[in-house]
Amino acid sequence: FCIPDSLRPSALGPERRPLAAARSCPWPREMATTVTLPADSNQAQGLAKYAIDFIGSVYGDNMDASVWEKAEQFHTDSVMCGISALAMQTNAPSCLREEALTYPDPKGAKVFGSAERCAPEKAIVANASAVREWDSNGTVFGYNPSIPGHTAGEFGHNDFYGVVIAAAQVTGRVDGKTALRAMICVDEIRGRLAEVFSLKSYKIDHVLHGAIASAAVYGALLGASEEEIESAIGMTVAH
Repeated sequence: FCIPDSLRPSALGPERRPLAAARSCPWPREMATTVTLPADSNQAQGLAKYAIDFIGSVYGDNMDASVWEKAEQFHTDSVMCGISALAMQTNAPSCLREEALTYPDPKGAKVFGSAERCAPEKAIVANASAVREWDSNGTVFGYNPSIPGHTAGEFGHNDFYGVVIAAAQVTGRVDGKTALRAMICVDEIRGRLAEVFSLKSYKIDHVLHGAIASAAVYGALLGASEEEIESAIGMTVAH
């Protein structure tokens, strides 16, 4: 789906201008804008600012109702996939869930099917593993021919919404609409990265795009600064 502020990491200019693919988007042309991260800029910090601004509604609240509905559907789909995997006692999700529960944290997050709070990073890994187990949830293909240069062709699954839920549980101040907005932001960042940089061409697993998006959005939800999110993205890529 199309988001009103589209991220173009490979573009060359810093200007904001009408989105080239506005005709395929549900927003009026005058609302469709582009955030460009120049190739010679600090793109990690640019992503940090984008996530903070997107979640903070700096770009306005002009997303079409269909975008909110699709995000809600994707999240529901991911949760059902995760719960199904745990119900069938699949190996990795069950092991990671049990492991997460051995790291109690009263200010942490929750794994599927438990009211106990644990270390948020452990909860996120456990829940993401459960969502991915059947490998059957929604996909981003990273192919958008309506924007020049956005046809790298990469893919990724909806494993990352648990990052937003964990942030909401940790902070206690993220309402439902903000959570959905953050999920859309995750998909927008990883989707645009997939369009312009094909990880498979370098034998890198496609989940790295989602990890970068997750670091940016989780930090933004927790109130991290641009510099702190930049550091988190750097550590994510380095590992």
